[in-house]
Formats: sequence, C-alpha cells, structure tokens
Amino acid sequence: MDRHADIYVRDLSRDFPDVEFLGGEEPSAVMQHLPKAQVLMGLAPFITPQMIAAAGQLEWVQALTTGVDNLLAMPELKADVLLTNTRGIHGPQMSEMAFLYMLALARDWRVMHMNQTGRVWQRRPQKLLWRRTLTIIGLGAIAEDLARRAKAFDMEVIGVTNQPRPVPGFDKVVSRGKLAQAMGQADFVVILAPYSSDTHHMIDAAAISAMRPDAYLINLGRGSVVDEAALLAALDASAIAGAGLDVFAVEPLPPESPWWSHEKVLLTPHVGGMSDVYENQVLPIVEANLTAFLSGRPDQLQNRVTR
Repeated sequence: MDRHADIYVRDLSRDFPDVEFLGGEEPSAVMQHLPKAQVLMGLAPFITPQMIAAAGQLEWVQALTTGVDNLLAMPELKADVLLTNTRGIHGPQMSEMAFLYMLALARDWRVMHMNQTGRVWQRRPQKLLWRRTLTIIGLGAIAEDLARRAKAFDMEVIGVTNQPRPVPGFDKVVSRGKLAQAMGQADFVVILAPYSSDTHHMIDAAAISAMRPDAYLINLGRGSVVDEAALLAALDASAIAGAGLDVFAVEPLPPESPWWSHEKVLLTPHVGGMSDVYENQVLPIVEANLTAFLSGRPDQLQNRVTR
C-alpha cells in the first residue's frame, strides 16, 4: 500500500515472477486482497488495525518507513508476524532537510522572502555555518550521514546518545546525561531521536534553557520528543533564536496551532524522510528481504524490528 504501489508491483513482479503482487494506493483498495495475503508492504502510518485483522494468513509486514511506532502498539499484529522496516535509507533526504533548516534559519530566510514579496532591497551580513557547532541528538544511520555532510561545511559535530562510542564524522560523542551541556555548546541542535516512553519530552524546559539565545533547535525526529509548550515559551521569551520543525505531537498540524504563524519558526509537514526517488531507495531492501523470506531464511531479513 503506497501512492506508488503500481511501481512496486511492476518492479517486484518482474524480479519475482512466481509471486503474486497486488497493490493499491488507499486502504480501501487493499482490503479486498488481505484475506489471502502472506506479506503486507506499506508506509507504516497508513497500516491500520483493521488491515492487520483482515490479513488472517499474514506472516510478515515490510514497513516502507523507518518509524513503526503504530505497529508496535497494535495488538492486532500477532507476535509471530515478522516486522521489518527500511532503516538506513533516509540519510540523504533527512540531511538535506537539516541543512535547509540550518541555512534558512541562520540567514533569516523568512525576512528575505518577505523583502522579495515587498520589493525591498535590504543587504545584511550573512551568518555562515562555517565553524559553527552542530549537536545531533540520536545517533543512527541518519546522524552519521548528517555528520559527514556537516564536516564538509567545517562544522564541529557533537553527538548525544545512550551508548557513547566513537562515530565517524563526530568530534565528540557524549551520554544522554550530558544532554544539556551538549545543547549549550551548540549553534544548532538537530533532533533525530525516535519516539518511545524513554524519549517522551526528552527535550524539556531544562534542556532548552541550556541553549544559547543565538542558537536554533531543529526537530526531524518525532514531535513528542520535544516538550512543545516549553519550546514555545522559550521562543516567545527569545531564550533561543528560532526553530525548524518538521514533526509535531499532533499531525496534521491543526489550523489553530500557534506554530503556523510564529515569527521565529519555519515548519514543514513531516516531509523530512520523503524523496522523489524513494522507490529506488527502498527497493533494494525489499528485494533482499523477499529473497530471504521466499528461501525460508527469516533470520536473514534486513532491519528486523524486535517486538
């Protein structure tokens, strides 16, 4: 199930001619196929309990996303059903989104755009990323990809994780116990941490208050990792310079949300993980996993999610 389901069906049918692939863009188009389905592939947020319940022969769910929060909390998904995701493919688009935010916030793109609209010719010194400090919270494949690109801008890169270890591209990696200290050193804080009960409001008022008044916070992980009320208060008080938000505690973002019009905020509608070549990025994982599944080697499935 995906808006490009026809592409997956076409390519996978070509490479696995002995397998019947049925697809659809909407849940309603998929429901009729589910009673006989052994495998379900789709974007995790759009896989519903009703779909899982209808798939009585289901053996494996291949999420076409990294996040599978909703599936992990779904009692309809039986314990013996295999679950895999596409972790590791989102580095390019997430890194580019992080740089879009860092550059736009540093150079105050909102004002530039308003000046263009108002035909105002205003020249100002431009803040560079050069030799600035980037603190990345959550160290996975995306963080490594972002750190490598940040070094090309001559940035200092600090990582925060539960298990500190040497990581390529990072000048320093510290434990979560030093979160506030690492945020206090940053010109830019980029949040890539996944959501769990352990990371709920991990970026709270205390952590945000450790940031400098000229620093920016960018959330590309999950909305509820950040205490949004605390962040809003900090922005209103000019305790930090601004924020770039791609994810929110409530999505879609309600029309009455103050984030839409806040003068210190740039936002996007949870598109950080999207790309115009997404199918090309995920198909190698899907094809490798299909090969392992059809060969009776579930232990060789890539990106198995422990439940």
